[in-house]
Amino acid sequence: MSEAFSFRLLAQDGAARRGEISTPRGNIRTPAFMPVGTAATVKAMHPGRVAATGADVVLANTYHLMLRPGPERVARLGGLHRLMNWPGPILTDSGGFQVMSLARLRKLTEEGVAFQSHIDGSRHMLTPERSMEIQHLLGADIQMQFDECVRLPCSDDEARRAMELSLRWAARSKAAFARAPGRALFGIVQGGASKPLRVESARALVSMGFEGHALGGLAVGEPQAVMLDMIETAEPELPRDKPRYLMGVGTPDDLIEAVARGIDMFDCVMPTRAGRHGLAYSRFGKINLRNARHAEDVAPIDPASDNAATNSWSRAYLHHLVKAGEILGMMLLTEVNLAYYQALMAGARAAVAQGRFADYRAEVKEGWARGEGAA
Repeated sequence: MSEAFSFRLLAQDGAARRGEISTPRGNIRTPAFMPVGTAATVKAMHPGRVAATGADVVLANTYHLMLRPGPERVARLGGLHRLMNWPGPILTDSGGFQVMSLARLRKLTEEGVAFQSHIDGSRHMLTPERSMEIQHLLGADIQMQFDECVRLPCSDDEARRAMELSLRWAARSKAAFARAPGRALFGIVQGGASKPLRVESARALVSMGFEGHALGGLAVGEPQAVMLDMIETAEPELPRDKPRYLMGVGTPDDLIEAVARGIDMFDCVMPTRAGRHGLAYSRFGKINLRNARHAEDVAPIDPASDNAATNSWSRAYLHHLVKAGEILGMMLLTEVNLAYYQALMAGARAAVAQGRFADYRAEVKEGWARGEGAA
């Protein structure tokens, strides 16, 4: 733990990295998966249980918290950490993606985005400066530049327009960033599925001097091969001594493949959303607890897991809870999934430290291929 924000690269095995981000609120072991707490809560999870899965940091959402309860109110209540009773680091995204994907009647200009709330129709203007102000009021430890995210596939002309606008917004975000001890601002590499645009964006952001860098505009419908190609394109342009964050990704396989290509940080709603819909992630692959085959299965999801939700409740009971629509089923399966994602990252960190990441990657994939009946 440090009074300043810093990143140490502790080990490297091929492109895969093991490191540690230090912040005044605690250290983040990398590779790290950040549970998504969109509206200041990881859905169906008590904060203490989130920490118990092994999470060092959570993500919260600027757009949603701007609309409800409002950043000024959060600040008056002592900040986001106090409000949600999460003492560790929090990363906030900038709100740009949600403005594009959720808001009705939006108008994009050089200044920012004017939009209508998806909640009550109220009108708002989000700019790089306002995004920085909101994230400061929330008290986020890691803040993201305001950017424009375009869906793939898109034309190179559209990708260039959005990338160049995002670079101008990056400069404005950096100028407006309210520096405070231990807080950091990350730039976001854009460029669609164009290799030249990704390189151009990465180089421009590196020259601006951000504390870390993210890859944005991926996991938006493109094939995994395209995402991995963009990682391989941008990674050589990013400094070794700063963290790399792949935004909004993804499946366990996405995470393992991205770690193999030098990514340090991830977030995704997939494990929590899947848990609320009866799907468990495990070292045996995906397990659909809605299936009748589990109705009389007394085995837990994984008896070898350290997590109580994973090793204590039978698949039969989880199947019953899911079929009955019981809230406890959503809670337990959400924890199962977050615990698995954290175990996957812990295994990756250990494998990189031991110089055996390629073997770990192969072992993990072999377990998924064997299927849920394996023990």
